[in-house]
Amino acid sequence: MDNDQGKAEEPHKGKEPGPDDPELTREEEEDVDENQLPRAVVLHEIIRTQGDHELERTIAALFWSALAAGLTMGLSLMAMGLLNANLPEGGYSKVIASFGYSAGFLAVILARQQLFTENTLTAVLPVMSAPTLHNFGRLGRLWGVVLLGNLIGTILVAYVILHLPLFDAKADAKFLEIGTKVMENDASAMFAKGIVSGWMIATMVWMLPAAEHARIWIIVLITYLMALGDFTHIVVGSLEVAYLVFAGEASWGDFWLTFAGPTLAGNIVGGSLIFALISHAQVRSDS
Repeated sequence: MDNDQGKAEEPHKGKEPGPDDPELTREEEEDVDENQLPRAVVLHEIIRTQGDHELERTIAALFWSALAAGLTMGLSLMAMGLLNANLPEGGYSKVIASFGYSAGFLAVILARQQLFTENTLTAVLPVMSAPTLHNFGRLGRLWGVVLLGNLIGTILVAYVILHLPLFDAKADAKFLEIGTKVMENDASAMFAKGIVSGWMIATMVWMLPAAEHARIWIIVLITYLMALGDFTHIVVGSLEVAYLVFAGEASWGDFWLTFAGPTLAGNIVGGSLIFALISHAQVRSDS
């Protein structure tokens, strides 16, 4: 046999094959390498780099992107309300209508708009990697601007949905029901459910870089489960509760003290103090 031909067919050097291991050509070994899922350290670095880029953006760029995200999240309330209004009462109506919750998240994430709970993971990893006073300041600036933009957007959308003649009476009643369901929770329940919601969003953000063509399905799955479990989210929930306030069914005190404060704290704990911290510790332990 020709020596060159023999070398071409020789399996790729590396780990010594065991007696039961299949012998692979160099091309097959490369196919195996290409189809491996990224290691945790790779995902960490992708998200950390994205977060560092977000921390460098100007206040104006962050605010307008966050405002757009708040407006876009109106799709979630509209989709859930319209689905509920057109489904028969009881039965599997909630199971189906909860898919509407995903609409706003899909639009915001795929359009790369600034959503506060995404930043509880992406922007935190650069700070955990280099916990300097400067980085903590950058994180506080980003969180403050993005949260403000998101809340202004959702409150504007809630006002528009209520006061403009966009939907029939049945859909309007369903919008009220959605907000009323949120406010059935007391502050402690808002906080506890917010922790789960923040953790779920952080899990989704961690999964997306490795998802490739499954990105849409991951977003839909995670946010659908959030709706099905009635977990509280500071951005979507502010839209739902603001609708109640403008309709005279709740006060701004209820909005800020019962809903927004505890939910915001829960989202930060779930996304930053639990998921981001554990993920960063995992990568540090591997290095």
